[in-house]
Amino acid sequence: MKPSEQIDQLIAGIADWRRETFAGVRKAILAADPEIVEEWKWMGSPVWSRDGIIAVANAHKGKVKLTFDHGARLPDPDKLFNAGLEGNQRRAIDFFEGDTINERALQDLVRAAVAFNQSKPKKKAAR
Repeated sequence: MKPSEQIDQLIAGIADWRRETFAGVRKAILAADPEIVEEWKWMGSPVWSRDGIIAVANAHKGKVKLTFDHGARLPDPDKLFNAGLEGNQRRAIDFFEGDTINERALQDLVRAAVAFNQSKPKKKAAR
């Protein structure tokens, strides 16, 4: 099964408000950049990448968590990050029941993550 199909299946299996939230987060991420790739990693986590990991999402009890791999290095003028603020690499957004997704701000954050990934020096392939 392709990663996008696995993510479709995961979302379809969520039986409450988190289904719509998860689908909305996914839609906003994919709309931010047409070259973003969906992946399925770590025994069942949706991951979005472009020139490196951008973010991973999971539906937890009572919330949908979107964790940005290099969130601590990204500008967040709209103050979307509300979890994982103590770390020096990752930052997360916890969406709770009734929260609305600020699509513009989320897409700006995704684009900043892509720009960060593209700014990192490329590793040379092993010979």
